[in-house]
Amino acid sequence: MTAPEGHFSQGRRKTVAPSDDLSVSASEPVSADPHRALLDLYDRALPQVYGYLRPRCATVAEAEDLTAEVFLAAVRRPPPELSIAWLVTVARHKLVDHWRSDERVRRGQAALALETATVEDPWEAQLDVTRAREVLSSMGGHHRAVLSLRYLDGLPVAAVAEHMGRTPHATEALLVRARQAFRRAYEEGEEDA
Repeated sequence: MTAPEGHFSQGRRKTVAPSDDLSVSASEPVSADPHRALLDLYDRALPQVYGYLRPRCATVAEAEDLTAEVFLAAVRRPPPELSIAWLVTVARHKLVDHWRSDERVRRGQAALALETATVEDPWEAQLDVTRAREVLSSMGGHHRAVLSLRYLDGLPVAAVAEHMGRTPHATEALLVRARQAFRRAYEEGEEDA
């Protein structure tokens, strides 16, 4: 069995090449593997970060997603000193960003609902089928597609949105604009006749 480096072996001492590790005094802690340090911190900080976020979030899933984002931020851009306090600060920032994003979505939905609710449709149910087909064929591609899928094929808005690669809210807004354009073109054709 051989003796470790720096110890006597067969009466002679082996020399050890200088390295950065030897320049650390015994009183200074040797830095551990940064990945292991992060995992250790994760185990200690998870209850505190999640505990901070959970009462402030509407759902458990929201709190879990934000907690994951906090630790992802620590992995992406670790500060010089990772600490639980730093992670809770990141959690606070992530939460505020989440609330801002939520508010933007709510305002957009409210505006869309208001726009849709204020549109009255006193138009007669009877249309000249030939004239309606002419108007539909003269419309732009997006308007023609959304009107055809919704009213000719009878698909719900969610299915129309999926077919068109849009969100349901964007599809509803497109439907409002397409109906208005269709009505204008249809009524202009009646005046010309």
